[in-house]
Amino acid sequence: MATPLITGTAHRAPHTPPTDPALSVWPASTVPLDHGDLAVGGVSLTEIADRFGTPVYLLDETEVRARCRAYHDAFPEAAVLYAAKAFLCRAMAHWVAEEGMGLDVCSAGELELAVTTGFPPEHIVLHGNAKSPYDLQAALRLGVGRIVIDSPSEIARLAVAVPEGGRQKVMVRVAPGIAAGGHAKIRTGTDDQKFGLSLTDGSAHHAIARILDQPRLELVGLHCHLGSQITSGKPYLAAVRRMVGLLARVRDQHGITLPELDMGGGHGIAYRPGEPALDIAALGPRLRAELADGCAAAGLPVPRLIIEPGRAVVGPAGIALYRVLAVKRTGHRTFVAVDGGMSDNPRPALYGVRYAPRLVGRTSTAPPATATVAGRHCEAGDVLAGEAELPGDVRPGDLIAVPVAGAYHLSMASGYNLVGRPPVVAVADGRARLLIRRESLDDIRRRDVGL
Repeated sequence: MATPLITGTAHRAPHTPPTDPALSVWPASTVPLDHGDLAVGGVSLTEIADRFGTPVYLLDETEVRARCRAYHDAFPEAAVLYAAKAFLCRAMAHWVAEEGMGLDVCSAGELELAVTTGFPPEHIVLHGNAKSPYDLQAALRLGVGRIVIDSPSEIARLAVAVPEGGRQKVMVRVAPGIAAGGHAKIRTGTDDQKFGLSLTDGSAHHAIARILDQPRLELVGLHCHLGSQITSGKPYLAAVRRMVGLLARVRDQHGITLPELDMGGGHGIAYRPGEPALDIAALGPRLRAELADGCAAAGLPVPRLIIEPGRAVVGPAGIALYRVLAVKRTGHRTFVAVDGGMSDNPRPALYGVRYAPRLVGRTSTAPPATATVAGRHCEAGDVLAGEAELPGDVRPGDLIAVPVAGAYHLSMASGYNLVGRPPVVAVADGRARLLIRRESLDDIRRRDVGL
């Protein structure tokens, strides 16, 4: 590789969250307006809905950039890679590049979008538990900085694919046997899931030995990702200790000192007021100290630390806007049906995430009532927010805003019921601009070529 993965420099922009506790999970730029409206990035939410239609995703560019800078402050000597799986578009790739971050991608699609946007490929890491031949070919053709080995069979496949005379930098993804994460479906550090090579049964070390025998592969470090929505620093500290132990074992058995350690991401955020979130400002110094102490005890030089935040960068910067289509009271329950649902946000159905939707665009004097915000799709499980507190007079035509909608919404959106995926609008400094247009019926018809 021509140049190594970039390392961020410390700098911070002012970032003060809204003072209203109900807005604590909203972007820092959120300001209440007249008639129950809110402005984000200096732009009225009702104006966004009127101009771009609903459903629509709004993304606060200033919030994204501030969160990138907060990571550089917390990890001043680390390489910080944005995890593209959370959300990726050309503008997002441009923003994180400007903020001095690298990129972590999981497919040729994510990789090629970033590179064709102008993102430096040497600052990109490719990983995934089942990389296709096309994924590996694209990575080699475009010159990615690192490829993370996730299975034994990948070693020979990649070594054969590297052109004669070439050498590809690789890392080994290790499953350290640590359970962490907000739900069983998003815990990836244990031995009983599909990611990584087990530290417990020796699979990780066996893969390391095989890679060291491949002249076209250059092993530069270890990779570890524990899961998602982790709100305590303790699992990361435990993982560092185990990874340092493996680094020492590699040194002792193979005479190789690996220069890099990637501790992944999974940093938890609050989706509703009062929920816990991982304090990265506190985690950074603790993680660096644990790494330094462990390496000193093992007689190792401190490897360069790499981290991969995704959700924690873009999640709190996003808002989803919906129109109410129907209100139905059945028994003791009230269903507020909106014009989106599991096709634009499958996360509640997948692993029970809970949101705090809010009525915007009109002032209500009705007392709050508990309601289920349901989607428009033909599934009983199509629920965006259960047990939501909304005004008791919510009615068709109302505008509902769902905060913390920047991560794993559009990136996981589907074509269910052929309703079309929503657009993404960026706001900053009082201006709104379209980043991704709405998927139309014409788009859907053009893909249907079988008649």
